[in-house]
Amino acid sequence: MPATLIDGKATAAKVLGECRADAADLAAAGTIPGLAVVIVGDAPASHVYVTNKVRTCGELGFHSEKIALPAETTQRELLDTVARLNADPAIHGILVQSPPPPHIDEAAVIRAIDPAKDVDGFHPENVARLALEDPAGFVPCTPAGCMRLLAEAAIPTAGAEAVIVGRSMIVGKPMALLLSARGADATVTLAHSRTRDLPAVCRRADILIAAVGRPGMIRGEWIKPGAAIIDVGINRVPDPSKKSGHRLTGDVVFDECNEHAAAITPVPGGVGPMTIAMLMKNTLQAARSNKP
Repeated sequence: MPATLIDGKATAAKVLGECRADAADLAAAGTIPGLAVVIVGDAPASHVYVTNKVRTCGELGFHSEKIALPAETTQRELLDTVARLNADPAIHGILVQSPPPPHIDEAAVIRAIDPAKDVDGFHPENVARLALEDPAGFVPCTPAGCMRLLAEAAIPTAGAEAVIVGRSMIVGKPMALLLSARGADATVTLAHSRTRDLPAVCRRADILIAAVGRPGMIRGEWIKPGAAIIDVGINRVPDPSKKSGHRLTGDVVFDECNEHAAAITPVPGGVGPMTIAMLMKNTLQAARSNKP
């Protein structure tokens, strides 16, 4: 029997509805949540992401500021922009779109953002708060979205064996912390492309999080019958049948894995919409914490 689809669009719409109501309450109390998005260079995909974030802010009644800097922007100029936003009381959240041009030290830029405005959750202080299970910190948006999808789909985590394929600081490592935290209580294996006998490790998973960034890496025979699959991968692969010349696909072979899993996220329409929704949630958290 095919797996139940975990609908990221529907859950994201629910989260955004919550954000809209919360933003209205804050506005009535005199605080308009503000998000600044900084982008360096002309990468088309990055500009699409930024435009979507700014548009969503407008739909929710947030104040937003898009700062588009040329590709030749220096490290110093970018850090000066971040410093200005840190000092701006109308801006509660700051996001520097990744990846920047190669000459920019992205880690230094992340460290320069005020942790209280780091709505991406990448600053070392917020990473530490996540590890310490301190709710005052910001949780990275994509892992937070994955946890919300599991909750909305009523997929139990307590006592479950969870396998995460991918060890990035953006998804894999924070996902491991969230799933193993008190309240989630999963037993977590953090795997990667060099894990010995990766298919066997994946077959142990009650919950499989695919976040390795390789299209179609995870096959149907890797899936434990009845498992829940959250496919974080968003990969562009050539497809001459599409007007764009490409299509989006995940890290799992959907048609194969769908036959074994009990629940699965599609790509697109799964995790992707949740990332922006949780960014809005983090911006609201920052506005509440930093309001006068």
